[in-house]
Amino acid sequence: MRIGIIGVGNIGRSLARNLGRSGHDVKVANSRGPQTIPADVLTEGVRAVTVAEAAADVDALILSIPLSSIPRIAPAVAGLPSSVTVIDTSNYYPLRDGEDLLQPGRVESEWVIGQLGRPVAKAWNSIGSASLAEKGRPSGAADRVALPVAADRPQDRELAMALVDDSGFDAYDAGPIAQSWRQQPGTPCYGTDLTLDELPGALAAADPERAPRRRDLIVAAIQEKVGDSTTNPSSDWSVALARLINM
Repeated sequence: MRIGIIGVGNIGRSLARNLGRSGHDVKVANSRGPQTIPADVLTEGVRAVTVAEAAADVDALILSIPLSSIPRIAPAVAGLPSSVTVIDTSNYYPLRDGEDLLQPGRVESEWVIGQLGRPVAKAWNSIGSASLAEKGRPSGAADRVALPVAADRPQDRELAMALVDDSGFDAYDAGPIAQSWRQQPGTPCYGTDLTLDELPGALAAADPERAPRRRDLIVAAIQEKVGDSTTNPSSDWSVALARLINM
C-alpha cells in the first residue's frame, strides 16, 4: 500500500518504521523539509519527501502532527481524491496561553474534519509513543495490545484497521467519529495498553465529564517527573500511571 505520513515526531517515526517493515511503500514529511528528517526514520525503505509529495499518489495519508498544526496542512490535503483515507492521530490538550482550539465537549476529530473539509479516520491516538515503539507484536500474540479505530466511512475504517494490524497491534472497530472521544486522553482505554478482550469494556466505561480532569492529572504528573512537555517517560511507567488514573 502507498502511505504518506506527515509528521515525524515520536508517533510518526514509529509508524513509518512499523509500516515500512510490513512491506508498505512509505513516504514521510515534516514542515522543515526532507533534509531535516533523521536518518533513523528512513529504514525499511521509508523515503523522506516534501509535505506536498507525501500527500500525492497515496492510498492513505497519516497525520501525525499537533492538533494546532492541522490548519497549516489543509491545503496539501484539499486536492486528495475521495478514495484516499486520511488518518488522524492527534490528541487535544488545552492551551496554557491563548485561545483553545475546541469548545468544551467537542470531539477533536470533528474539528479536524471541519478544517480539512473531508472525512478522516481516528487511530493510534490512544497509545503512548513508548508503547507504540516497543510493543508491536505479530498477529495472534497473546500479549498483543489492541487499539480503537473510529471512522464514518466503511472504507476508511477497514483500511485504517488493516494498517493498525500491520503496525503490530490488534484493531477494534470503535464506531463513528462522534464516538471517538471515548479513545481520547483521560478515558479508560487511553495509554492503558489493553488487549482486544479488555478494550470494549474500557470504551464503554468512558466518562466525558471525568476525562478532561484525568487528562490534566496525567499531563501534570508526567511534566513533574520529566521536567518538560516533550520528553517521554518509559512505557511501563506511563501505562502504570494511565491505569491508576484512567481506569
